[in-house]
Amino acid sequence: MTRISEEDIKASLLHISLFLSTHTAYELLPESGKVVALDVDLPVKQAFHILFEQGIPTAPLWDFCKGQFVGVLSALDFILILRELGNHGSNLTEEELETHTISAWKEGKAYLNRQIDGNGRPIPRNLIHAGPYDNLKDVALKILQNGVATVPVIHSSSEDGSFPQLLHLASLSGVLKCICRYFRHCSGSLPILQLPICAIRVGTWVPKIGEPNNHRPVAMLRHSATLSSALNLLVEARVSSIPIVDDNDSLLDVYCRSDITALAKDKAYTHINLNQMTIQEALQLGQDSYSSYEMRSQRCQMCLPSDSLHRVIERLANPGVRRLVIVEAGSKRIEGIISLSDIFRFLLG
Repeated sequence: MTRISEEDIKASLLHISLFLSTHTAYELLPESGKVVALDVDLPVKQAFHILFEQGIPTAPLWDFCKGQFVGVLSALDFILILRELGNHGSNLTEEELETHTISAWKEGKAYLNRQIDGNGRPIPRNLIHAGPYDNLKDVALKILQNGVATVPVIHSSSEDGSFPQLLHLASLSGVLKCICRYFRHCSGSLPILQLPICAIRVGTWVPKIGEPNNHRPVAMLRHSATLSSALNLLVEARVSSIPIVDDNDSLLDVYCRSDITALAKDKAYTHINLNQMTIQEALQLGQDSYSSYEMRSQRCQMCLPSDSLHRVIERLANPGVRRLVIVEAGSKRIEGIISLSDIFRFLLG
C-alpha cells in the first residue's frame, strides 16, 4: 500500500485549496451550451415533462412578477410530490398534477417542512446562487453546506441585481473537472492522489466483521422492493442514490433520485401504484429513457477499494457520474459508496 507522510497530505490539500481559491466560477462555463429555466407559474405536470424531455435533473425557477430567479426545481421535488399524492389515494391522477403550479407546490412544501413564521405564512428562502467571479472554493462550499446538487451561476450588470442573466448550473463534478485539468501534468505535486481510497476511508463504508459501526449504514435495496420504499429511503436517508443488490449484497443496479423523471414517459405516473410497482419494474420503465447527462453506463459506475484517489477523482469528474459504488473484486459485493460530496468534504475538510 502506498504510504505518504502527514506533511505531504497537508501540502497536497493546501495546493488544491489554493487552486480553488484563486480560480473562479467563470472557468466552469462551457464554450457553448444551454441552460433550461422554468416559470414558477407552470403547472407541475408540465415541469415534470420538461425535465424528462430535456434530460435534466434540475432547473432554476424564474418569477416574472419579481423579475428574478427565485429557486430551483429538482427531481427531489417530484419524489416529494408523488409521495404526498400517494398518501391520499392508491393511484396518482394527471389532474392532481395539472392543478398545482410550481409556486403553489413550493408554498405547500414550506408548510410540510414547517418553514412558516409566527403568522403561519411561509418563510421566503433566498436563492442559493453564485456569481461568475466567485472563487471555486466558495462555490463548492455553497453546494456542500446547503446540501444541493447545483447552484445557478447568475450575473447582473446592475448594482441592484436587476436583469439577471443565467449563465450556468455549477456542480461539484464541474469543479472537480477543473482540478483534474489543472493538475493533469503535475500530479506529482499532489502525492495524496496516489493513496488508495481504502487507506483514507473517504465515503460511506460497510463495516467489516468486528469493526465498530460509527457511521451511517450504506442504504441498499433488493430488486423486489417497492418503488415507494425506494422513494422513502431516498428522502429519509438523504441520499441521491440507492444500490440495488441480490441476496449476496452483490451490485445489480442503482436507483437514483433523477430516475423519478422516467415516470413522465407515456404519463406512467397516472396509472401506477407506488406501493405495488417494484424497483425492477421502475428501472425497466426508464431503461430506454436515459438521456445524455446520465447514460446507462454512467449510472452504475464502480471502483475497487484498492483504486487510487486519482483514479476515483478522474471518474467522478465525468459528466453525469455523481457517485461510485465500491465493490469487492470478482463478487461485486458492495463495500461502500463514494460520492462527489465525500470527495470535497475530504479535500476541503
